[in-house]
Amino acid sequence: MNAVGTKDRVGVLDVIRETPRPVQYLLLGVLVNQLGAFVQTFLVLYLVHREFTIGHAGIALTAYSAGAVLGTMLGGELTTRLGPRTTIVTAMTGSAIFVGLIPFLARPSLFPALVVVVAAAGLITQAYRPAAAVLLSDLMPAQHRVMGFSMMRIALNTGAALGPLIAAGLILVDWDLLYWVNAATALAYAALALTLLPAVAAPAPEDEAKPAETQKNSSYAVIARDYRYHLFLASVLLGTLIYVQYTVALPLNLARDGYPTLWYSGVLVTASVVLILFELQITSYVTRFRAGLVGAVGTAVMGLGVAGYAVAGHAIVLVLVFTALFVLGVMINGPTMFAYPSTFPGPVKARYIATHQAVFGLGMALGPTLGVVAWEKLGTGVWPLAGVLGLFAAWFAYAGMPQKIEENH
Repeated sequence: MNAVGTKDRVGVLDVIRETPRPVQYLLLGVLVNQLGAFVQTFLVLYLVHREFTIGHAGIALTAYSAGAVLGTMLGGELTTRLGPRTTIVTAMTGSAIFVGLIPFLARPSLFPALVVVVAAAGLITQAYRPAAAVLLSDLMPAQHRVMGFSMMRIALNTGAALGPLIAAGLILVDWDLLYWVNAATALAYAALALTLLPAVAAPAPEDEAKPAETQKNSSYAVIARDYRYHLFLASVLLGTLIYVQYTVALPLNLARDGYPTLWYSGVLVTASVVLILFELQITSYVTRFRAGLVGAVGTAVMGLGVAGYAVAGHAIVLVLVFTALFVLGVMINGPTMFAYPSTFPGPVKARYIATHQAVFGLGMALGPTLGVVAWEKLGTGVWPLAGVLGLFAAWFAYAGMPQKIEENH
């Protein structure tokens, strides 16, 4: 018996055919929302355009990132108490409101109010993620759960790849359109969720006889005692810090070697296309193996890929080769590691998912700052360091994930 499915490889087309209609609607909503997710990517440029200082723009982006990390925890709470569909509708409606307020407050004289609204936008926008993950895990056939999370990642990555192209066109007309469209896509997702997603009830407490306060805190106590899950979270944090260097240290590396920005854009586009086209196929192979092994191998390959940039030198071909290796690692470990928190029992599932996504968000928030500091101190030495961290993260993934997910807890 394997970790996440059957020993026979599951065909991609078979999984797509067996994907329930509500899951298809859920993935469509994720894609629509991601197509308009412009706040974090363009906030600094937008505020500088609106005559804010770079320092103030950086503070606003930090406020959004901090809100986003806390937002996943909020999403876990709302999902546990209200159910996933209500959480998605609430989060996306709130996101539309706060994001829509940004252009009205984008004046240097209103900076304190802007920071509060931007932080609230990050908080409420990211609250939908645990709910979406819970709904996906509940509705997707158990044997296809990992493939389902791979589909969700593809929806997110497709939106992330196409979103900047849409943004470039909007900016030519009016910078404020970035936030009007962002708000509109959030509202579209809320409407889709309200009308097309099933009203899955919030999970019942494990023991109805327990006092309310005990029920409220029990799942957090379970997570606090789950030391193997702590190892998994350590792998997620280290792996995310490594992943971010692909968007932080790599462009610095290419700029130092004299390559124009166009080359880096080409690397990003190529990697995104490869991931979108091949992740489902890779996932269909790796679901035959144990979850801990898949997480460890993928994380190690990812670390090996970024470590290879140290020997790539000025050869852009080698940069592309090691980028391909890096993306291969991401495709191997990503779906399995994102699916793992959804395998816990219903009463605690949302909080396990929220904790995982909060740690992932923390890595995404800390990664750029740590990457710039490491680059300034170590130069290309950042790459072998990332490779070593990848080995630690791989071990944590192997030790922190059960050998058989279906026997988890």
